[in-house]
Amino acid sequence: MPELPEVETVRRGLSPVFDGAMIRKVTLNRGDLRFPLPADFCDRLGGRRMIALGRRAKYLLGDLEDGTVLVMHLGMSGSFRIEEVGEACAQPVAAEAFHYPRSVDRAHDHVIFHLEHGGTQRLRIVYNDPRRFGFMSLVARAEIERHPWFAALGPEPTGNALDADHLAKVAAGRATPLKALLLDQRAIAGLGNIYVCEALHRAKLSPLRSAGTLATAAGAPTAGAKRLVEAIREVIAEAIVAGGSTLRDHRQADGELGYFQHSFAVYGREGEPCPRPTCGGTVERIVQSGRSTFHCPRCQR
Repeated sequence: MPELPEVETVRRGLSPVFDGAMIRKVTLNRGDLRFPLPADFCDRLGGRRMIALGRRAKYLLGDLEDGTVLVMHLGMSGSFRIEEVGEACAQPVAAEAFHYPRSVDRAHDHVIFHLEHGGTQRLRIVYNDPRRFGFMSLVARAEIERHPWFAALGPEPTGNALDADHLAKVAAGRATPLKALLLDQRAIAGLGNIYVCEALHRAKLSPLRSAGTLATAAGAPTAGAKRLVEAIREVIAEAIVAGGSTLRDHRQADGELGYFQHSFAVYGREGEPCPRPTCGGTVERIVQSGRSTFHCPRCQR
């Protein structure tokens, strides 16, 4: 499943094409993805201008001029391809700029957005999803914060709302493992398995420790909570700059590979020496709630 840095990287790749574009029409090659698409999906998008493409957690949000938001989620295998419409057929935009991401099988092209810029340039954005775990819908902007997908989401790990005080508040009194708390989207939106493992290593905190240890008896943030907030911010920011992590079939919106996986300290490095120079420990893999956790038991306490 693409994590927040991958989704943000895709947003940045699509934004120059979507922002300000007129959606001439939408072509559906099937009526459903993970969920059925709205019955009036094409009619409500056709002839509308997209003001800007944003992101909330792992969702892409396209704000339309009529106050509607196009909500898009990549699921496990969803990706977008940008094509320039030529005289004969649609061709990928110049090779140095855009390539085919993930799947190249057009049999899995499910949604096609036909765009127009400045009344002349015509492009199309093709959503391809072999496993069809992604989904799209239309939600009124005024209702977005109350929508079931968004109402319970915690603060973004890149925003000012995430600080040590918030972390201490959501952790206080919780006996659940720290890693489980960080993966809870109600506590922090958008964090996934990879970057939680990396942030915990940077903060020298064990994924097994009780979440409640991030708060003092009075509810104030501990030193560990402060280190963890900084680590989360750093890991997410660095991953976005690196274009995300290419694991299995994730690629950026331009088809290029993300490179943050080359900077992993612990994720996927079971049996390797801990990269912290003064540690001398060995990275271990454990399973928590059915998911792999990588950590160094020597320096992460």
